[in-house]
Amino acid sequence: MGYLILFVAYLGLLLFVGLGFARRMRSAEDFFLAGRRLSGSLVFVSLTASWFGATSILVSTDEALQAGVGAVWIVGLPAVATVIILAVLFAPRLHRLPVFTWSDLVELRYGRTVRHLASGLLVWYMALLAASQMTALGHFLGAYIDLPYSTAVALGTAVVLAYTALGGLRSVVWTDVLQGLLLAAGLAALLIATAGKSSFSEAADLAAASGKAGYFDLFHDFGKNGLMFLSFALAWTISPIALQRIRAAESPAAARRGLAGTAVALLGLYALVVSIGVLAFPLFPAGTAGRPLVAAIAGTGGFAVRGLVFIAVLAAILSTMDTAINAGALVLSRDVIEQVIPRTKARPVFWGRASTILLASAAFLVALMLRSILKTIGLSSEILAEGFFIPGVAMIFLEGRYPRAGLLSVCGGGGFAVLAFLEASKIISLGLPTWPYSLPWGLLAGAAGFAVGMTLDRRARGVVRDGRIG
Repeated sequence: MGYLILFVAYLGLLLFVGLGFARRMRSAEDFFLAGRRLSGSLVFVSLTASWFGATSILVSTDEALQAGVGAVWIVGLPAVATVIILAVLFAPRLHRLPVFTWSDLVELRYGRTVRHLASGLLVWYMALLAASQMTALGHFLGAYIDLPYSTAVALGTAVVLAYTALGGLRSVVWTDVLQGLLLAAGLAALLIATAGKSSFSEAADLAAASGKAGYFDLFHDFGKNGLMFLSFALAWTISPIALQRIRAAESPAAARRGLAGTAVALLGLYALVVSIGVLAFPLFPAGTAGRPLVAAIAGTGGFAVRGLVFIAVLAAILSTMDTAINAGALVLSRDVIEQVIPRTKARPVFWGRASTILLASAAFLVALMLRSILKTIGLSSEILAEGFFIPGVAMIFLEGRYPRAGLLSVCGGGGFAVLAFLEASKIISLGLPTWPYSLPWGLLAGAAGFAVGMTLDRRARGVVRDGRIG
């Protein structure tokens, strides 16, 4: 009963903060980009909180317990690498581009047909990302509160949906500031609770006695870990979340400062996560009997520690969920609804809210179907990495239009990702490799399509210049 009360009270606090920062909005820029007035510090705190989600705290600690320090490759190092790449290479350029979403730039470089295909992939990605957090919420609450999976997911989603739909990005940012502070405090409490009962030397001795030769080897099982790193890093570099925060910053310098701070913070947070998992090995050498490791560790402390950890995990989950829903709604509203029904541009805030509800509803249905956190977020990253990374990065630097390159790349890589998703969902059976081993094949399909299309585009331009057509 105590955790149920804590859960309800926390949801109430989120509503209070989220709705407290909701203001009158007149444009899509107000609703989705907070008027483009975010300071570097707000970009830093909110992006850190939104990037550090369920996989970061639940899956990574469980993987560190079982496999050791190599767990940092799953989401930790890709997150840090992505933010550094964005800060160094892309932030100023993306802030100055005359676009609202990735699909706006897709149309400039590849045409409207490719825009529609890319928009479909981006909406799908954001729905799956939000669904992965909903899945985590259902599983985590099941370890604390006697609530059915679907009920737990519905409660958390309803509250996030309320302040996200009413307050837009401004409410998301300020609730993420609160949640970022809470998740950092919870991780610190977990580390203190674990370090007081264990040590790295004990973990090393037990790993050696148990035959875990690669427990402290960062590059152990690098074939699988490296592919996970690549899948997440490629997808997150062109994630709508990153673009949204960069575009919402008050200046290119503020965007770069925010990203730099995020990189430092994430490096520290993931070091804490892996340390907690490794230190817990001597405490739980036989595993945790299906419970999340963070719940098992918290259960060994007093109620204050248990409550703080409980809130910290909720903060990690919900801060990523609200961001995924808001950024996904931006893509759905701007790149799907407005393209199909142009008159909706006259009511951008109304349709922004409607898109928020639609995106969250789709994610909720996916969460009821796919109940594996890592599998869901892995499939979402595969969609973006294979279907959009190559044409997405290329279009930032290209000049002019390359419709065939964009079309063949999105169809090749994105088509493979769709088939892989259908196979993982057991809808079809083609014998395709499972994620992350499917990643190289999807990237190869996308790269081959882009190369062929670029050749055709250049030949077409040569024919026009030679005067043989037109």
